[in-house]
Amino acid sequence: MTVPAFRSFFRAAAAATLALSGAAHAHITLEQRAAPAGSTYKAVFRVGHGCAGSATRAVIVYLPAGVAHAHPMPKTGWALDALPTSGEATQIAWRGGPLLDAHYDEFVLRAQLPAQPGPLWWRVQQVCENGEVDWAKVPATGTDTHGVATPAALLQVLPAPNAAAAGAAPTAPVPPAAAAPAGHAGHAH
Repeated sequence: MTVPAFRSFFRAAAAATLALSGAAHAHITLEQRAAPAGSTYKAVFRVGHGCAGSATRAVIVYLPAGVAHAHPMPKTGWALDALPTSGEATQIAWRGGPLLDAHYDEFVLRAQLPAQPGPLWWRVQQVCENGEVDWAKVPATGTDTHGVATPAALLQVLPAPNAAAAGAAPTAPVPPAAAAPAGHAGHAH
């Protein structure tokens, strides 16, 4: 990818982050709030407190339409469920804990984002020892969540970097020995 293509992509990401800064008051948020369309995305859901003083016992993430190949990260002390059990998961649940109201934690999954750019809302259900919160509300228009009582977590899916621009500038070939450390050829991280 050329330097101008990188600059364009990162300018769009910075603009999306600024536009989403109003979502910071939400109590379950995504650590990274913008990512390119079609990319593999590491979704880090930040849980800042329990339900009205009660400890969290489950965090259930409902995968938005177009999100595929979701793989959750296990957490010590929490059981994992991915539903449905065969085929593509539509929700991922961490159950256990407890995560005390005064504590903070993160719940992580990795998934393939849709090819189309635009806002992608993630519904997250927080189940506590006493009560629960369904972080699912979406603004009637736009992406500003000010005034929304229990907003869904928002990811702004940005246009993918222009592949044509990446091929426009010639690059020097990488010698085979420098391309990947021994034993790591062909492995994606």
